[in-house]
Amino acid sequence: MQQIQNVAIFAKMHDPRCQGIASDLIKWLEARECTPLVEPSLARLIGCSDQMSEEEIRDKADLVVVLGGDGTLISVARLFSAKDVPILGVNLGSLGFLTEITVDELYPRLELCLQSAPRVSARMMLMVTLIREGKPQEVYHVLNDVVINKGAMARIVDLETRINRQFLTTYKADGLIVATPTGSTGYSLSAGGPIIQPQMCCIVITPICPHTLTNRPIVVTDEAIISVTIKSSFEEKVYLTLDGQVGIELQEGDSVEVRKALNKTSLVVSRSRDYFELLRTKLKWGER
Repeated sequence: MQQIQNVAIFAKMHDPRCQGIASDLIKWLEARECTPLVEPSLARLIGCSDQMSEEEIRDKADLVVVLGGDGTLISVARLFSAKDVPILGVNLGSLGFLTEITVDELYPRLELCLQSAPRVSARMMLMVTLIREGKPQEVYHVLNDVVINKGAMARIVDLETRINRQFLTTYKADGLIVATPTGSTGYSLSAGGPIIQPQMCCIVITPICPHTLTNRPIVVTDEAIISVTIKSSFEEKVYLTLDGQVGIELQEGDSVEVRKALNKTSLVVSRSRDYFELLRTKLKWGER
């Protein structure tokens, strides 16, 4: 890995602690002759004179520091989806699944990153293509999950699902979740999906409240191409949601094609904490 010189800083803007932590971080980096690249909204908040666009930051960064929670990190991961740049997530609240570095660990972890290649966990991403009238419309990248679900009305939707062009089933359900191993502990878990160790190479398909009780989550190879077509929505609005943060309204006949993305997200991980400790802590296993 090349020497770390340019360090991007992104933050959860409505957290009042971010301003002070970011200002201290900038001074710390400059004292070590590193160049802080501050996201535009944060730069305006703290009065940073060198303001850059997110695209400029993406092209120059050697390391990314995210101050916030898992949601903030996920949005930054999509921004850097085409770049192999390590992301160090600093959780400002309780321990996160992705932002597993605490504020107290920030500077010791950064010091190690500057001295040698950081220890990272490579996480697969998904590439999502919206197809309308047989033509690709938009392409998106996600770290956690792709969700197709209905609006507020009680009626279910019919979702014809194929894997590598082979018919799987037509789910009659409130919706469908297609998740990475990283995303298996998110919405998919709440809908009854399995927990997948993040380094595994697979994709999880989890129906949301299926009308047929025998419909169960299924785990397929990461080489699978998953196609979901809106067959009947009974005039109900259906939405495509990416990582729980980007939403697109779908039409009857639209297809959503999901496959493994070419690039991965590299998360800087703690050397003193393992994934199973995170599971025990976040899911409160063993507690009465």
